[in-house]
Amino acid sequence: MNENVWQALLFSAIAGLSTGIGSLIALFAKKSNKTFLSVSLGFSAGVMIYVCFAELFKNSQEMLAASFGQVKGAIFSAVSLFCGIAAVMLIEGLLPEKEKKEFGGEICDEEKKRKRLLRSGIFTALTIAVHNLPEGLATFVFALDNPKLAVPVVAAVAIHNIPEGIAVSTPVFFATGSRSKAFWYSFLSGLAEPLGAIAGYLMLMPILNETVFGVLYGAVAGIMLYIALAELLPSAHEQSPKKFAVNAGLVAGMLIMAISLILFM
Repeated sequence: MNENVWQALLFSAIAGLSTGIGSLIALFAKKSNKTFLSVSLGFSAGVMIYVCFAELFKNSQEMLAASFGQVKGAIFSAVSLFCGIAAVMLIEGLLPEKEKKEFGGEICDEEKKRKRLLRSGIFTALTIAVHNLPEGLATFVFALDNPKLAVPVVAAVAIHNIPEGIAVSTPVFFATGSRSKAFWYSFLSGLAEPLGAIAGYLMLMPILNETVFGVLYGAVAGIMLYIALAELLPSAHEQSPKKFAVNAGLVAGMLIMAISLILFM
């Protein structure tokens, strides 16, 4: 591999692994602070909902419209989105939900909340990892074609990935109490970005086109939307009765992602 390829891979790795910076929020969180947890889960949902509609689904519609025309493109992007939702619902349905039957209802209830939080964190990490694969390839291709313009673009992608790191680390930390697990789940979800770049360079470049990217973006948008609405927001409201805290986190997550996407333009 020539120097430009190594440089492009390095840029992709820096952009992706910045999710680990977001995970450092777990180092400053107190496990007993339920309001902070509710705000953070609302924030995570806001990040995912905004990314779903403002970036992923929009890109899916544009790419599939370029391949099939406006009407068919809109249909295929909608089908991709609902296929993503169906896939994660199927996976969720296959997961066993074992409820502990012990004395002490409060302990059982806390255990159920903890398991739900951990599941939310794992689903979020997997979804962001899948989302980061094509993003890593896109960053790699851009850095390879435009090495002089790559630094500001990579910086914008890195900023864009920090709140995604928060979205992964917070539920994992509050579910397990482990700061190291929170960091590594977040870090590994970001590792998908350089892996996407490497896979794209070695194997996928010949078959990847706008149609494949469009379908992939639509499916990931559906997965993100379902996790935000069916996992993160219910968990946020479950942890705290303060609706304002959850809603404030939701709006803040959307706002931060809006700013980061503007920087990415």
